[in-house]
Amino acid sequence: MQGTIDSPETAVAVRYSGGLDQAGLPGPEAWDTARQVFFASDWKGQNVDPNRQTTVAVLWSPEELFLRFRCHYRTLTVFKQSDPGGRRDHLWDRDVAEIFLQPPGREARNYWEFEIAPNGMWIDLEISAGAKRDPQSGMRSRVFVDQNTQIWVAELAIPMRVLDPQFDPSQAWRVNFFRVEGAAEPRFYSAWQGTHTPQPNFHVPEAFGELRFQTK
Repeated sequence: MQGTIDSPETAVAVRYSGGLDQAGLPGPEAWDTARQVFFASDWKGQNVDPNRQTTVAVLWSPEELFLRFRCHYRTLTVFKQSDPGGRRDHLWDRDVAEIFLQPPGREARNYWEFEIAPNGMWIDLEISAGAKRDPQSGMRSRVFVDQNTQIWVAELAIPMRVLDPQFDPSQAWRVNFFRVEGAAEPRFYSAWQGTHTPQPNFHVPEAFGELRFQTK
């Protein structure tokens, strides 16, 4: 496997053995132990905008993968309607934070996609050769928006049995993190690992970085 824990192409998920709150998510203090990755440039690695910087932290337990996005924003654009549980198709047509995950053993173009919006709407998808399927993953989430600082925060919990039934923390996964912001083109498409396509396109698994699982 390429990359090291301290390389800019590697994110680290820290082992979490603490309790969960009433929402089934780690409390605020849990994230103090997490390692973070940052990005503020577009999908080509250009046009850095600190006012749209995204910070991502990842925790894991044998049962679940936990993610936290901290998103600086200029404006917020969201859908007004969703399914009763908050799921919204084509969520990427408004502001979102996204994670693409590819556990070991999957085909090159088979991976998971999870998105969360500033108003709490979400979508989960399994991608296979360009086709998208509703996996009914059981993902849980919550969102906070601070209009004074212009930061929104999203936390996700995804069952590990859905992501990888044979989960082995010694094996690295492939991963990428993204943001989309803006009501109309040109929107701001930002990426942790740039995809460098002529037009904005996040579905480039060749550009994914690594997610390693810290066990101690």
